[in-house]
Amino acid sequence: MLVSLVSRRVSSLVLSRRLVVHSMGEEWGSLKLKSLAQQLRFYKPPDSAVWENQTEESSGGGVSSQLGVAESVAFSSNSPEVCAARKRTKRAGVLICLFEGSQGDLRVILTKRSGNLNSHSGEVSLPGGKMEEGDGDESETALREAKEEIGLDPSLVKVMTTLEPFLSKHFLRVVPVVGLLTNRESFIPVLNPGEVDEIFDAPLEMFLKDENHRSEEREWMGFNYTVDYFDYETENKKFLIWGLTAGILIRAASIVYQQRPAFTATMPDFNGIQKSISGHDPKL
Repeated sequence: MLVSLVSRRVSSLVLSRRLVVHSMGEEWGSLKLKSLAQQLRFYKPPDSAVWENQTEESSGGGVSSQLGVAESVAFSSNSPEVCAARKRTKRAGVLICLFEGSQGDLRVILTKRSGNLNSHSGEVSLPGGKMEEGDGDESETALREAKEEIGLDPSLVKVMTTLEPFLSKHFLRVVPVVGLLTNRESFIPVLNPGEVDEIFDAPLEMFLKDENHRSEEREWMGFNYTVDYFDYETENKKFLIWGLTAGILIRAASIVYQQRPAFTATMPDFNGIQKSISGHDPKL
């Protein structure tokens, strides 16, 4: 009798725990996403400089650039030239929308910009764009742009954190916003043909591996830096992910998987660039 009673109580506790685990998984779509959410909540990006809030007209369909470097690397000093660059910088937000794929891997939603756009037409980018009047912060910008570009309802995305801002070649300050899509089936893409030609997703871990990666040296203001490229094929379509978008996804993957990429990169010598701007460098 006692053994039977204990057995029933143990079974009841096991069932109860399974229901709790199932309930937690349901809220986040899966236990993997729940674990990731807990991890990202503890992430704190490096301190950023204070920027003036400026807006300008932009051609939609995400944000793209050849060069994309972390803000703390670019603006490591407070020289007059750098301070002036900060004031000229415009703000933008892009959405790193992650979900769990059918194979249990983390995937990120990407778009191919419309071929009719004036700048960076046909390039791969993250959903997002420049801040507009009325946007409270870059997270609101990224969610608003994602809805405009691909029909992603903001209520479907759980925003977890923002990463350190990146700077484009033309000093656009881009804040990556990490969000989780807990129910992929509830998202039915509706593309804005004026901004986006295609939508697809790629495994986030790819941006840490050397398999589909290549790079080349380029020059900016007389200094060399590395541009990363990732070749990706899905559903018999080939996409090239590079520049600012690749840089942001390398950083995101490094944070999510807590490991460095299998390749190395060369950032521009910003101290040298500052000297060139002020006319005190022999490369000028």
